Amino acid sequence: MGTETQDEVNTRKGVNESFERIASYGSQTNLIIYLMTYYNMSAATGTSILGIWGALSSGLAIVGAIIADSYWGRFNAVAYGTIFTFIGMVILWLTSMIPQLTTLACSHFQHVCNGPTAFQLAVLFTSFAFTSIGAGFVRPCSIMFGADQLEQKGNPENKKIVESYFNWYYASTGIATMIAVTVIIYIQDRFGWQIGFGIPVILMVLSVSTFLIGSPLYIKVKTDTENLLLGLFQAGVAAFRKRKIHLPLTGCDDYYHSPYETEVLTPSKDFRFLNRACMIEDPERELNPDGSTSNPWNLCSVERVESLKALIRILPMWSAGFMMFVDMNVFAFSVLQTKTMDRHIFPHFEIPAASFSVFLIIALTIWITFYDRVFVPLLSKYTGRPRGLSPVTRMGIGLAVSCMSMALSAITESIRRKRAIAEGHEDDPHALVNMSAMWFVPQYALLGVAEAAHGVGQIEFFYTLLPKSMASIASAMYTVGTAVSSLIGSFLVSSEDWLTSRGGKTSWLASNINKGHLDYHYWILAFMSFLNLLYFLVVCRFYQTENDELPHVADEEECDYRLLHES
Repeated sequence: MGTETQDEVNTRKGVNESFERIASYGSQTNLIIYLMTYYNMSAATGTSILGIWGALSSGLAIVGAIIADSYWGRFNAVAYGTIFTFIGMVILWLTSMIPQLTTLACSHFQHVCNGPTAFQLAVLFTSFAFTSIGAGFVRPCSIMFGADQLEQKGNPENKKIVESYFNWYYASTGIATMIAVTVIIYIQDRFGWQIGFGIPVILMVLSVSTFLIGSPLYIKVKTDTENLLLGLFQAGVAAFRKRKIHLPLTGCDDYYHSPYETEVLTPSKDFRFLNRACMIEDPERELNPDGSTSNPWNLCSVERVESLKALIRILPMWSAGFMMFVDMNVFAFSVLQTKTMDRHIFPHFEIPAASFSVFLIIALTIWITFYDRVFVPLLSKYTGRPRGLSPVTRMGIGLAVSCMSMALSAITESIRRKRAIAEGHEDDPHALVNMSAMWFVPQYALLGVAEAAHGVGQIEFFYTLLPKSMASIASAMYTVGTAVSSLIGSFLVSSEDWLTSRGGKTSWLASNINKGHLDYHYWILAFMSFLNLLYFLVVCRFYQTENDELPHVADEEECDYRLLHES
């Protein structure tokens, strides 16, 4: 493939990614206001629904990754996912176009408001379902599909290119998200939901079109003919069935190697109990004449066992990232806060309440740019380490900064609430407080730095430790982590709302945030984030590190199956 053709491929891929990101985030960021206004939901209920929707979208990423790696391939997965997202956005747009699909807006003077009907909720949730399915395919496969286009075997600079790609992928999607939470949100606030939802639909049409038109130019990596997830289950079952077999310390001939393996691997020494799954006990009974296994539930290849071990190795570090994404799910309440404050940056222009997350994206982009272009070269020059800080170190920085952001959020909300009450706005959640919304910029900026440091570090950590056959799953682990975090956040919000409203008391998370106590909610998140940081430090002790690099869980001579190797 020539340089000109490769540039065209990268351009089409970037256009598709940017349009899809702008459309999806532009539709989702302001949804809490839409649910509260046109479906008469409380702040807590709307936040819980959006959290569950986010969990479903991220949780389906593991399904999308497995289908992509084992059946469809990453190109088809991204194509179908984009189409599903488009359908979901069309349905959401129709809810704003057809009055019968939403409830009548609740008057400020009404004490009892009509809730949505079952049919109206069914249509709304159908749009959520389609976009969740689309996200399940696009999120884990898009980043790896882009890496496929850059893969150049034999090029000594290939490793450096791929490593830099992760940083710039995150930065480019951040810029697209920035446009979404500014331009699209401004249009929604200024011109209404019909136009505000209609423009993302048009962008999705462009996204699908540019991606499919470029189909002949893309590099399409062949899929693994075996079902990867099923193979991992088979390895676990085989190890359990052979749990009473004695494990030899040596003897590579005792282990089963698939005829399709390109190189002979030796089982690594950690999690040795799983090595029983690939140990040949009776060759005549367990092997077919062509050398393949007669029963994969009783005998698996060394490669499959090592894939299972790699997945187990990353689980502790993966779980340590849940809490940071719980902190990221505070935007629904943050929108309600900024709506009560002075958002003017010029006398005749004010920032839409939902657009304040742009400061998160700005901080994220600045951090990635500074780290990749300034910090890494300096660190490489003076220490001789070409990769800068290790992924584990960056993840730790992200968790610490996230904890600081929640503490600052609690302090800022406490000041805002006291000022609102002092000005006599306790019973009016729509009244403007004499306080600039710019007070919220530092906490958003800290969250941006936290996500940039932790997010990029975590994806690189997964991508390095998992085999190449699990490349999409490496990306899916990140998005599945956000799914678990969304469920934790929704459960926390629902539980907190129920517990604090018992006995007729005003909930901490009441729709009238001047009567509620959002500051207490943020303090809880700050405390939980601190405990999670301690857990992360404990988890780090399980990884043997050398010179602050990624853990070497097996000697490369014994198990050379990882996609990227540490320098």
